[in-house]
Amino acid sequence: MTKFFALADSGERVVVRSRQGSYSLKPVKTDAKKVAKPRRNVTEEVCRGLKDFRDYLDGDKTKLLTWEEMMHELRD
Repeated sequence: MTKFFALADSGERVVVRSRQGSYSLKPVKTDAKKVAKPRRNVTEEVCRGLKDFRDYLDGDKTKLLTWEEMMHELRD
């Protein structure tokens, strides 16, 4: 297998055939410095947003965000 991995790393096209079919072997580019972000809890965020909207309808206008603040939160 090391031989095939080395060929794929050098840019060669490696095709492996078996009874189940043919498969192309190619390296996956990874960034060692890249750290996985924790998953967002979208359900919790939506529920919090609905609660804030309910508070707004009940008269609490202090939790409103500007357009720029909302866009910043969506980018994070």
